[in-house]
Amino acid sequence: MRAALALSAALPALAQAQTSSPYQTRLAVDGPVIGGLLVTTGVAFSQGRKDKGLTEQEVYALRREDVNRFDRFAAGNYDLTAKKISDYPFYGSFAAPLVLALADGDVRSNAGQVGVLYLETLAVTGALFTVATAAVPRSRPLAYSTNPELSVRQRGNNNATNSFFAGHTAATATNTFFVAKVFHDFHPESAARPFVWTAAAAIPAAVGYMRLKAGKHFLSDNLVGYAVGAASGILVPQLHKKSRGGVSVVPVQGLNANGYSYGGLLLTKRL
Repeated sequence: MRAALALSAALPALAQAQTSSPYQTRLAVDGPVIGGLLVTTGVAFSQGRKDKGLTEQEVYALRREDVNRFDRFAAGNYDLTAKKISDYPFYGSFAAPLVLALADGDVRSNAGQVGVLYLETLAVTGALFTVATAAVPRSRPLAYSTNPELSVRQRGNNNATNSFFAGHTAATATNTFFVAKVFHDFHPESAARPFVWTAAAAIPAAVGYMRLKAGKHFLSDNLVGYAVGAASGILVPQLHKKSRGGVSVVPVQGLNANGYSYGGLLLTKRL
């Protein structure tokens, strides 16, 4: 009895929270989608782990001239400091949705729904990333390096062929653009939107630059990673937005001028 009373008391608040949200989610749809993406990620990841990297002979056979002209300038890059610096905004970006929820009352009141959207967004990026790295082996720029600090084993380890596409850049862009999109949708009239979008674009760009300098990825790897992350962060929430208009079917009946009754269906659209 107490549980029923508590549930009945909570329903109005839940309904109000859903009404205030610009999004619409359905467990019957989003649950299987997230599950399928996670399974895809797991399968692709297990396939990727079978990659043994490059043999010593393959490392020595790498030539900068074999890299396409667009990316060739990065072949041989290696900077351990840049790699370490790139980790700070990368890991920090995962806290951005939580910070938004804590700072924004409207988002916080719909935290469960926004959390589902965030999980689905990350799952999209994760699935695309793991499938790409498993299907498209590409040596990292540092594999071409002649830096004495890098041993042949480091240049050809099982992580040396995961250059395409840039995971750090993609994940960071996913996080920052997701936060910007959610803030934009909850506050379409806010004067802060340009600043939020600028920060969302700048942070993954900085990560991409550091990964390029570190020799972890070529420029094209970063551009693809940036595009994938930004697209996931924007499109997943967008696809869940409530439609302002809706079509409904309404039964109608009455009498015509001759006194005969009539009936039918009327299509109506809400604006």
